[in-house]
Amino acid sequence: MMSRRRLVQSAAAGTLIGAASGVTAAGLATPATAAKGSSARGVRDAMLRAAAYMDEKVSYEGAYVWSYRPDLSLTWGEMEARRTMCWVQPPGTPTVGHALLDAYVATGEKRFLHAARRTGRALVRAQRPEGGWNYIHDFAGAKSLKRWYESIGINGWRLEEFQHLYDNSTFDDAATSTAGQLILRLHLIDPRDRGFKRSLAKVIGFITDAQISGGVGDGGWPQRWPVDANATTEMPWPDTRPSWLPADAKPGMVDGDYTQHVTFNDNVLGENIKLLLMCVVSLGRDDLIEPVRRAMECVRRMQQPAPQAGWGLQHLAEDLDGRPAGAVASGRSYEPRALTTHTTQTNIEQLFTYFQLTGDRTFLDGVPAALDWLASCRLTDQQRAENPLIASRTHPTFVEEGSNRALFVHRFGSNVNNGAYYYDYDHHDTLSHYSGGRSVAESRLRIEYDRLRSLSDAEVADLVARSPMTPGGSYDLPPFFSLHDLSLLELLRETDHTVDAPSDAEVAAVIADLGEKGYWLSAAEAVTNPFRGPGTTHPYDGKAYMSKHVGDIFDTSPYPSDNPPAVPPYQPTAPPQLITTETFVENLGTLIRAAAS
Repeated sequence: MMSRRRLVQSAAAGTLIGAASGVTAAGLATPATAAKGSSARGVRDAMLRAAAYMDEKVSYEGAYVWSYRPDLSLTWGEMEARRTMCWVQPPGTPTVGHALLDAYVATGEKRFLHAARRTGRALVRAQRPEGGWNYIHDFAGAKSLKRWYESIGINGWRLEEFQHLYDNSTFDDAATSTAGQLILRLHLIDPRDRGFKRSLAKVIGFITDAQISGGVGDGGWPQRWPVDANATTEMPWPDTRPSWLPADAKPGMVDGDYTQHVTFNDNVLGENIKLLLMCVVSLGRDDLIEPVRRAMECVRRMQQPAPQAGWGLQHLAEDLDGRPAGAVASGRSYEPRALTTHTTQTNIEQLFTYFQLTGDRTFLDGVPAALDWLASCRLTDQQRAENPLIASRTHPTFVEEGSNRALFVHRFGSNVNNGAYYYDYDHHDTLSHYSGGRSVAESRLRIEYDRLRSLSDAEVADLVARSPMTPGGSYDLPPFFSLHDLSLLELLRETDHTVDAPSDAEVAAVIADLGEKGYWLSAAEAVTNPFRGPGTTHPYDGKAYMSKHVGDIFDTSPYPSDNPPAVPPYQPTAPPQLITTETFVENLGTLIRAAAS
């Protein structure tokens, strides 16, 4: 999926960033007071003030979106959001909850635990009946959420997953897995809390029930589950197309409801394995080892045969050969049926990990063929030189089955109603919001493959003895979840979880930036147009929006304020300053490292 953005309503649309309120959490030391105390006291006071402000002022009943005006008059997740919304996608509600819980682990201050529990209870309320989570939840009710999808969501041209309100849960963007991890941690702190216990049982059941059973897709997971009977399975092009559209332009392949295919996009399978293994480690749930093994086998099984021994974003679960599938309709029409180089890199790294967790050397058998394929489909010097959007990349994102030619995605039109995505072999004028190229570390992958192949039997046996895949009783999870993205290998027994201390200068800068206001500000990465109603269906023959993050003013997709389309009324503007969950987690993480070390 596209990168996660900090968002704000476009200032050109007549809205302005509110002034900082300067509110300080009652009863806690101000920066001046903290500076007079010990270094440890200053760090702890800053952590408490920042967490209290987020919990008491910024959150909605413990839930978070991604970014906020300082006066909280407007809020955003991946798109403009309602104040009553809970955004589950990282860096939303679960991400903040993990940071608050990490602060409690580092300091023992129960104020952090109180805030983390409040956030966890918000997630329990947002949990769907089948046990997972959607990208977002609206505490104002189902009608309010439906109105959001029918206005903001449906007009986001490039955010097609928000153009349809699915009646199910998603594994995409680690929404369900990250939420489930927080629920697990809160349950471990207080196993008597029935709310977290029931929620954890539901999410474990959801993951195991959603796992595909039988056939070539056995062990994999769809992107969403259960099946939504109302999911759209086709996306026709507009009747009128621009005069310049290439004759060989092809729309995305229609492969039915793409959300039901075996999904590797955004490491869906790896994230589910991680949560299940965390339950094995902390709860002693050895019964979950079997679905983990099936998932690992699915990765190996879905690798395509040489000479194109890679993987796609999703694969057809019902196809005997497990071929790659295209994403369509209310999924992603800019993801054609193809092999994908960045997914192949991720899956190679997954196979490295599976070998180290199981001791099964055959997990490495398919790696040389995958590396050979990656070496065969690099971007050419000409392609990089002629397209600045892919100049720093090594490989095309999409590679056509059979021909092994790079596929590049483009779009025509000006909004969701008169525009569409198409793909061909032309490397010019590619999308800015979904890169036509990827950086694949072939050399690093080959070095790691050689290292793992050379491990002695004794070294492999040591890894297996420490593996959560080897039954041996429960043990502690890593202490911190928000300081970096935990890898599966950090779940090995006897792993050193020492935290590196930040420098005094880093700590001082974070505390000074917090100031008396009690929150951090950072520049918005993107802005959005306000909802103005449905966009025009009148054909647009220009190319102003081909390689931009946004279409015309009816498009509610986020875009960088300093690089808008070069057409009126767009004008480059400086990014406004916002309260963002990403900055909160990053800066609190610096203080957590200081307190823990």
